Amino acid sequence: MADLLKVSWSAEAIQNLSDISEYLRLKWTEKEVRNFFQKLDRCIHLISSNPKLFPVTKHRKDLRRCVLSKQTSIYYFFIESEIFIVSLFDNRRENKPD
Repeated sequence: MADLLKVSWSAEAIQNLSDISEYLRLKWTEKEVRNFFQKLDRCIHLISSNPKLFPVTKHRKDLRRCVLSKQTSIYYFFIESEIFIVSLFDNRRENKPD
């Protein structure tokens, strides 16, 4: 099995995750909240084990996008042995980071 790279989260990404978590807990059942976090864990594991798996964005060749759900994408970049999660982005918004 390949080594997993260290994953670091930006302050923006942490705030994004907190906002999403709060929204899900207010609007959805605990089962949906668990499903979201399981998907997130799987995506982070995929990114950490193979950082080139997901495509680069159109405008920033160092930034990659992993679609977590139709509502949310993970934007990240990597340097050597570390992944940097830049944001968890609401795909329904117009101003995408790419």
